[in-house]
Amino acid sequence: MSEPITFSTTEAILVNTANLIEEDRTYWVAIGGAPMMAMMLARMTHAPRAFFVVEDGTISPEPPEYVPFLSGASGLAGYRALAWKDMNTVGFHCAMGYYDYGILDCLQVDMYGNINSTLLGGTYEKPERRFGGAGGANEIASMCWRTVFMADQEKRKYPERVEFITSPGYLDGSPRAREKAGLPANTGPYRVVSDMAVFGFDEETHRMKLLQIGPWTSVEELFAGMGFEPLVADPLEKLPVPTEQQLSILRAEIDPGGRVLGQGRWIEYQPRD
Repeated sequence: MSEPITFSTTEAILVNTANLIEEDRTYWVAIGGAPMMAMMLARMTHAPRAFFVVEDGTISPEPPEYVPFLSGASGLAGYRALAWKDMNTVGFHCAMGYYDYGILDCLQVDMYGNINSTLLGGTYEKPERRFGGAGGANEIASMCWRTVFMADQEKRKYPERVEFITSPGYLDGSPRAREKAGLPANTGPYRVVSDMAVFGFDEETHRMKLLQIGPWTSVEELFAGMGFEPLVADPLEKLPVPTEQQLSILRAEIDPGGRVLGQGRWIEYQPRD
């Protein structure tokens, strides 16, 4: 019998996202945090030629390890960058169609791929809890050809409708809703990644669709962590289990201090021989 594989839910979402990153594509990535870690992992494994810019305008940096969000604009975050521009410059590039994908993490994502990173409870003027808001996420979600969202698999993070649309997905899901709102044609949410699954969106209804699920969980457990029931692909594919190489790079090179990787719960998966 094979030895069990142990990884955290944080490591799972990072690996699941990194596996989506493609060689020779261009990415606009949220500053610091999980999106940057996923990009670092992909470039250190299967996609060394994936080109990316950071939310603040830093062009293709090579930070030696994970940079916390609040240090995202530090010298370490811009280590070996090709250039240091600004958010407006890369926003103009995105509006011209230069970025294939955006990668964002979020507080909430709903059935149509709208994301909330602004508030929970109450009203906009008097929220129960207020968060950092869009930063550059609105531009990324609005103008990248395809956008990938990262969100832990928790019911509060997957409501049927977000409490506030910070950055647009397919809005109400109606035909051409994004274009009617003034957003570029043929853009929008592409994937939603959690520690349990990868979702896409139905081409006609724009509703979230379950595409892949981890072999360490079940559809029933997954749906218990959602505020709505997504569509399900047929056939439903299995996600690859994090490899020893990926986990080693995350733990020894990207986040050797364990500031992020130790968060969440631990999973012990027993492979079937």
